[in-house]
This record gives sequence, C-alpha cells and structure tokens, in this order.
Amino acid sequence: MTAADTTPTPTAPRVLYTERQWVPWYWWVFGALIVALITAQLAHNRSIVWLIVPAIVLTGIAIWSLLALSSTTVTVEQDPDGSRWLKTSGAELPDDVVSRTLAVPATAKRNALGRQLDPAAFVVSHGWVNEMAMFVLDDPDDPTPYWLIGSKDPHALISSFVPDLAAGRTTAES
Repeated sequence: MTAADTTPTPTAPRVLYTERQWVPWYWWVFGALIVALITAQLAHNRSIVWLIVPAIVLTGIAIWSLLALSSTTVTVEQDPDGSRWLKTSGAELPDDVVSRTLAVPATAKRNALGRQLDPAAFVVSHGWVNEMAMFVLDDPDDPTPYWLIGSKDPHALISSFVPDLAAGRTTAES
C-alpha cells in the first residue's frame, strides 16, 4: 500500500456523529445465566459431552442474538459539498428536507410512540434507548411526515445533523 492509498479522497463523506445502540450490560449477564441454566439442565446426570457441546452452542447463539439486537447505528455524514445526511437502518435523510426538530425526553417517549404516532412516520426505536430525536420533514415528494429516531443523546444528534435548526431547539413535554 502506498502513501497515496492512505490519504482520504476529497469525495469521501466526513462522519460528524455516530452512535451504536448496544443492549444494556445486564442483558449480557442475563444471557449468560440463561446459557448456564439450560446447559446445567441438559448436562444433569450425563457425560461431559452434554456439558461442553450445549455450552458452546448456546453461548454462540446468545452472543449472536445480543450482537444482532445491538446492530442499529445512527450516523450523520457531511458530503464535500456541505450537505449532511442522517443514516440509520438502511435509510438516508438529507438535511435540506428537515423543517423542524424536537428532542423527545424519556418521559414523553411513550406518548410519541402511542396514539400520537403517525402511521406513515419512519421510526427507529428500541426499548433500551430512552430518548428520541424527531425530524419533521418538508418534502412534497415524500409521504413520510417525520423521522423519530432513538438516541442516547438526541441534542447531539440534532446539533450535528441540522446545526442551524438546533439553535432554536425545543424539548417535548409529556
């Protein structure tokens, strides 16, 4: 690899914000306890093979399941031309179609996802991510009224994606 290969290209987008939504640490402990319990039940009064094989297989299944649940990422990228993109769950949102933003606190999350939720909205939410960021769209070509994205730090997400709207940011009350 030459030095020219390691320099960033001028057309590569710059990552301004990234967040991976890991499951809580106690889910890993709970998964280990479940693996131990099932393995002990299968190995009870049997040969050592009934201890080793289920332990390996069930540990692999538990790790794969928890990593799959933790695969959601939220990324904000800026193109060389200055436009910003919010990318999550295979979808991309340009910053020029966002008309308003809102940080939804944990106390208002239930209401935001309840009866008030528009069925046409784009939602990325997990139960272990308590806060959300709402991006209201003004795009006549898109029937989606808004994006509702779970985030550990919705204010940082809003500030990195639409900094001009973040100055007038509001927070939802329940």
